[in-house]
Amino acid sequence: MDGNGRWAKRRHLPRAIGHQRGVEAVRRLVREVEAMGLDCLTLYAFSSENWKRPEDEIDHLMGLLRKFIVSDLPEFIANDVRLKIVGDYKALAPDIVAMLEDALDRTAGGSRILAVALNYGSQQEIVRAAALAAQEGDITEESIARHLYTADLPPLDLLIRTSGEVRLSNFLLWQAAYAEMIFTDVLWPDYTPAHLAEALAQFAERERRFGGC
Repeated sequence: MDGNGRWAKRRHLPRAIGHQRGVEAVRRLVREVEAMGLDCLTLYAFSSENWKRPEDEIDHLMGLLRKFIVSDLPEFIANDVRLKIVGDYKALAPDIVAMLEDALDRTAGGSRILAVALNYGSQQEIVRAAALAAQEGDITEESIARHLYTADLPPLDLLIRTSGEVRLSNFLLWQAAYAEMIFTDVLWPDYTPAHLAEALAQFAERERRFGGC
């Protein structure tokens, strides 16, 4: 999810407003997950590199996270959505950790997954997984995969990046090995279920060979 700040700048608005509109875009998509037949939707909400941003912006993002959990948790439960956190979320503020763990417990029975990457960086994830694998024995593709944050999630099929940036920015590097990718110029606050439906239609037309002929 990229482009909140640029969305606000183009409208001569504070970056905080861009982040608020970004949260609204998340809500729009999550409400359509079941209708689109998606088993799992993963959103990159806060990277381990985002701590380099100005303190007031980080505080605002964490405040939005608190509000999102409180306001949207009942809807997750009602719509059979299971929350999954990808990343070292326990390094966040204690009250946020408690809220997240409560949400994880209360949505554990959901049949569709909303995975949210928080305090996440893929290179760090791979290093962590390799270290854990080494404690058990040989380091192999299978042993590393078992220790990724996403080990209990379905394989990554499609990766979408908004805002015109054409790079992965340390997101799901291992998981994206054979994923299809779509890069769009649409800024995240403007991204709608219609955009996602179009991306899924493009994905359906692609021939996936996984290294074969």
